[in-house]
Amino acid sequence: MTQGFLVTNRSVRWFLMALALFTAVVAFGSEASGAGLVSTSLVKTLGKTLCLCLIAVAMDVVWGYCGILSLGHFAFFGIGGYAVGMWLMYARTEGIVMSSLQAQTIPPTPAEVSDAIGSQIFGVVGSSDFPMIWAFAHSLPLQLLMVVLVPGFLALIFGWLAFRSRVTGVYLSILTQAMTLALSLYLFQNDSGLRGNNGLSGLQNIPGFEQTSQATISLVFFLASALALGLGYVLFAWVVAGKMGSVVKGIRDNEARVRFLGYRVEGYKLFVFTLTAVVSGIAGALYYPQAGIINPAEIAPIASIYLAVWVAIGGRGRLYGAVIGAALVSLLSSWFTGGGAPDVNLGFYRIQWTDWWLVLLGLSFVCVTLFFPKGIGGLFDYIVRKPS
Repeated sequence: MTQGFLVTNRSVRWFLMALALFTAVVAFGSEASGAGLVSTSLVKTLGKTLCLCLIAVAMDVVWGYCGILSLGHFAFFGIGGYAVGMWLMYARTEGIVMSSLQAQTIPPTPAEVSDAIGSQIFGVVGSSDFPMIWAFAHSLPLQLLMVVLVPGFLALIFGWLAFRSRVTGVYLSILTQAMTLALSLYLFQNDSGLRGNNGLSGLQNIPGFEQTSQATISLVFFLASALALGLGYVLFAWVVAGKMGSVVKGIRDNEARVRFLGYRVEGYKLFVFTLTAVVSGIAGALYYPQAGIINPAEIAPIASIYLAVWVAIGGRGRLYGAVIGAALVSLLSSWFTGGGAPDVNLGFYRIQWTDWWLVLLGLSFVCVTLFFPKGIGGLFDYIVRKPS
């Protein structure tokens, strides 16, 4: 069935070929391959961009196809990052502690090792005890399972409560934003169990691969991010195709009519909301080891608003539009805020793009909304399908 789906969906095939070509060019040009044409820092930036493209595609499905403007999907992204970050911090700290205790004449007890690890991780917030949420931090398979289960469970409960109450439109957007704000404020507290404002750091150091160069590790995560984006794109393209896709788009266009036709609207919305949350968690789990750090500021409500802006600029209701919008805006953001863009001296005023980037982004969003409501993807469709 998957083979027939790919045969009949030309845009999916073109996207996968473009992604494969891009991945191959970066991989063979990276420092890890010996060519040295693409720096390790750029490989990391591109790998993170692919993760952002994946969550943008998820956002496009829930908003562009199903009509649910969720301002909370970056919370699921952050939860995935925290889940994998807990294991990374625990395993790395355990290695450091065990190395320092090996010199002792009497072997340390498991309790002493646990206390030492706890002091290293939570000493920054004045504690040494492991919170209950770290119960599985010693196990990579269990923490990877949490990457999927925790965002999925949270989305399932939230969606079930919201959709069964038939909360729609701006009110649902406010609820999702409130959920994200509540989670962010909770994580800022030192007693949240996740080191408060300090967050989890040193995530780029992968336990067991201390002797492996960052160039190689960055390339592996880049390839994993590309694979995740490709699989996620195919999954969502399949979801929005066929009968299910017609029902989902019908809910977006006229929810009352779809309900009148006998479809369980709440079930479809809950499925889309939960599935996109799970994929967002996976994207976060791949993103933050490349970023090296995660803290509550990363999942503040403004992050989810940026996500909606990416999708709007790229073009809602077009999966490739979400990829274009996320890639374009995130790379431009890195360039402008990272000091890559030269300042503009007007004589009476000097424009520093690190301060003016958000203004430029806001103006771009307004212009796209007014003049290109279908986004960059819609403009691309017009050029391709323009009659001769």
